[in-house]
Amino acid sequence: MPATQPSVAEVTKLFEAELHLGHKRNRLHPKARKFVYKIENGTSIIDLTQTVVQIAAAKAYLKKAKEENKSILVVATKKVASAYVSELCKKEKIPYITTKWLPGLLTNFQTIIKNVKKMNEMRIARDENGWDNLTKHERVQNAKYVAKLEKFYAGIADLTKKPDVLLILDIRKEHNAVDEAKKTGVTIVAVTDTNTDPESVDYPMVANDDSPKAIEYLVSDVLGSYTKAEVKEAK
Repeated sequence: MPATQPSVAEVTKLFEAELHLGHKRNRLHPKARKFVYKIENGTSIIDLTQTVVQIAAAKAYLKKAKEENKSILVVATKKVASAYVSELCKKEKIPYITTKWLPGLLTNFQTIIKNVKKMNEMRIARDENGWDNLTKHERVQNAKYVAKLEKFYAGIADLTKKPDVLLILDIRKEHNAVDEAKKTGVTIVAVTDTNTDPESVDYPMVANDDSPKAIEYLVSDVLGSYTKAEVKEAK
């Protein structure tokens, strides 16, 4: 915990981004209760003074992770977030999954990555005229197959090793990713709304994960601490 309380400005910024709006009282997870300021009209209002501290801890960890050359994978498949997250990650050249969590990605990485290699090989063949000698039917079939692979693997096309860190939006929806990360020792940084257990991840940030405004603010802010950091040279 910090020596001083978060400033009014810090809390106000999160409030304006709608991070304070949790779920209805009947969906409040018992372990998230201590992060709720009050219940208003049946809705949990998140204590943003605690969220400020959690975000700072998550950002400090991600900055250090980048300095230590650790890799990160962003997981956000809910519709309200997928388009924004994929666009941001493409821009920052960060691996991401926004369509569907791939079962075994962490627990059976070498097998899953074979499909990524296949996709990359077929892309190269397509772009370098490697399909010129194929029939029209074969080219159409190949194009359909590549499109199918891209639907699931495009975001991890450059992933060559198992990620060291997962940044997850909505651990309830992405419970399979959480389970695999725990089994394989991958650190979890996550947005945990009031309907989830914040103690189930390494660096929780109790905040609204259903509002596009909240998601865009939080993901860009937190991920920025990783992308803006520089890898430190080994001594």
